[in-house]
Amino acid sequence: MTQAVTTIGKRIFSRSSTGYSRRAPYFFLAPALFMLCVFFFFPVIASFFMSFTDFDIYGLSDISLVRLVGLDNYAELLRDPLFWIALKNTFYFVLIGGPLSIAVSLSAALLINSKLARLKGLFRLVYFTPVVTTLVSVAIVWRYIYHPRFGLLNYVLDIFGIQTIDWLGDPFWAMPSIIILAVWKNFGYNMIIFIAGLQNIPDELYEASKIDGANAVSQFMSITLPMLAPTMLFVGIITMIGYFQLFAEPYIMTQGGPVNSTLSIVLYMYQEGFRWWNMGYAAALAFVLFIIIFIGTLIQLRVQKSGYEG
Repeated sequence: MTQAVTTIGKRIFSRSSTGYSRRAPYFFLAPALFMLCVFFFFPVIASFFMSFTDFDIYGLSDISLVRLVGLDNYAELLRDPLFWIALKNTFYFVLIGGPLSIAVSLSAALLINSKLARLKGLFRLVYFTPVVTTLVSVAIVWRYIYHPRFGLLNYVLDIFGIQTIDWLGDPFWAMPSIIILAVWKNFGYNMIIFIAGLQNIPDELYEASKIDGANAVSQFMSITLPMLAPTMLFVGIITMIGYFQLFAEPYIMTQGGPVNSTLSIVLYMYQEGFRWWNMGYAAALAFVLFIIIFIGTLIQLRVQKSGYEG
């Protein structure tokens, strides 16, 4: 009798413990999922519905004043010249600054990861410092560097007899100046990722290629780049997503000027939403940007997949 009771108790306990072990992960994940729903998913869904309304500052006081306008906000975007200017500037920043940032990051990673490099930890710290430095302080320093009269860059140009440039006041040079700042500020993050990818490449591959007479360029093209393909895909996607969200640099440095030459989609969205309180129109801008980023991500994944198949 005692043995039967013990056996039944073990079965009940094992079943309850099994059920608890299956539910335990959900209990631990519940707080994080709740926070994600409250502060991410719900606002995104609300913004999506807001993009089909004329929500403005009056709607904050009385929701009954908000009207459903359908696709009018999206149609207005197509007729808005400032939207096309911001879109062109954003693509300019992404197509020039993105590859440049990746190239600088990869070059720095190769230099630090080389066997000839010394004090690797110090160089990693130095190169990564701009990433963790606040953009406001960085922008203040770079505004002095770009100063048309007392800036360091113009001082160097003057030494070589080159005419000084109004870096942030000239529409032609304003966006390249923002790109240089952004590349310097962000390349350290991708550099760390590239270093991790380089350290996963077996040294035996390089040793075998040396025996076959391959030089450094051949090793880079035949071994390093193919083995870094997954890392390159990840870095390319996160860089593209981050650069499409260009906001802080032009907001602090130029306010979108001169002559809207540094106006980005996100900065324009901020102006419409929080300066003019056209919240419905700003929400439509946000979802157009989301679609652009989504298409860009799919293109990169497709190109990478075709590279693997080829």
